[in-house]
Amino acid sequence: MADEQTYECANCGKKKEQSAKESIIPECCGKTMLAVEPLDVCQTSTTAEHSRFDDLGEPCDDGRAGS
Repeated sequence: MADEQTYECANCGKKKEQSAKESIIPECCGKTMLAVEPLDVCQTSTTAEHSRFDDLGEPCDDGRAGS
């Protein structure tokens, strides 16, 4: 899985996965697609007892996707 790169179209939102070894960036809607970076793993608790006021609530991967 580490050798796969995901690209997303800035216009229509279509996503494409391809091997990271390929040097050609895919195109969609007449423009090159943008590389999508994976989200960081969540390190904070979602319970009220463990919430922090200094947490900015940045997006992260909470593990519910299963991968």
